[in-house]
Order: sequence, then C-alpha cells, then structure tokens
Amino acid sequence: MRSNLFSANVELEGSDAMSLQNPRLLKVRLNGELLARQGAMVAYQGAIEFAYEGAGGVKKLIKKVATGEGVPLMRCRGQGDLFLAQHAYELHLVDLEGDSLTVNGANVLAFDPALAWDIRRVEGASMFAGGIFNMVFTGTGRIALSAFGTPVVLDAAQAPTYADLQSAIAWSSSLQTRLVRTASAGALIGRGSGEAFQLAFEGQGFVVVQSSEGPFTPPHNH
Repeated sequence: MRSNLFSANVELEGSDAMSLQNPRLLKVRLNGELLARQGAMVAYQGAIEFAYEGAGGVKKLIKKVATGEGVPLMRCRGQGDLFLAQHAYELHLVDLEGDSLTVNGANVLAFDPALAWDIRRVEGASMFAGGIFNMVFTGTGRIALSAFGTPVVLDAAQAPTYADLQSAIAWSSSLQTRLVRTASAGALIGRGSGEAFQLAFEGQGFVVVQSSEGPFTPPHNH
C-alpha cells in the first residue's frame, strides 16, 4: 500500500510531555495525570484511564452554575500517548512560569494539573452587561489553548486595546479590564450580531484575539 498519507502524517516523536502533533492536534506523552476538556480525546496508545472531573470542586461547581463559565473536565491518568483536539481548532501551547493567565473557558483544551485555577469575574464587567467570567490559571505548567481561526497577539502597553467579548480568548491577568460601549447600540462594529460592549485592556501585558467569535450557531425553536 502506498500513499503520501503514510509519510506526511506519521506520529511525531519528541521529549516534551505536551506538544503539537500538527496545528490542530495535541500529543501528550502521559506519565501521570492531565486535566483535559471532556470529549477532547481522539486517540490514545498505552494504559490510560479517564475519569469525570466535574467543575473541580464544590466551590468551583457553584461558580460554574452561577456564571455559566468553566470547562467540563476529565482527568486523564496513566502512561502512554494521548491525542486531543477540539473541532479542528488551531491549538497553541502556553507555558506559565510562576505567573498568571486569564482564559476564556471555551478555549481551554488541556492543562497541567499542577496549575492552580479558578473562575473569576472579569474586572470592570458589570451585571448590566450580563457579567463576564473567565478562568484564571496561576503557577508553573503548560496550557493548551484552542482558537477558532489563527489568532493575533496584541501588546496592550502600546495603545488602548479593545476586543469583542467572544474574540478575546486569553490575556495577561495583570491587565486592567473594563467594559466600553459603542457610540450606538446598533453600530454593529464587531463580528457579532449586535454586541453593544467591548472589553478594554490597560497596562503591561498581552491579549490573544482569535480571528472569529467562534462557530455560528443558527437560531432554532424547540
């Protein structure tokens, strides 16, 4: 049997515990534990067990129910090669080195269980705007983020920086945030269907913005 498939797409070898097999597929050389989004496993080799992790504790469960934020997690445990993906989104790895990163829960694919995480209200987001909540990771470890389309990284220190609420997928937790409103509620300046608010970032740090607000879900009636 002959095909370019067998030469161009063979499994990559490497020493990193978490690496990209290709731009849309994460490979984890598991020797212990990993926390990942439920349903993200596409294949594995070896002796690996999967257990429902829930919201990560009672307090986080209460926050998840109240805010709608957070990730349905599974704990992957064992030894072997684990492959994870999320709807063929682009994947990007971020290493935290004793610092902190705020992430939209919808864009979290997997992370090192040594990282501390919590669900927090975005600073400056009022209940008038419905409340904006995201996940904050702190410590030392690696996170795999997903992006719907190729993202851009903006330096918030260079100029006042604004992003659609669903397009900003991650940012430095040191940044100050606030909600701003367009000049007109019907201005439709963003990618969405009429958001009147954008998230403003100020300070020293970066903002990762995906090139879409995410896949379009057509309206439907039950």
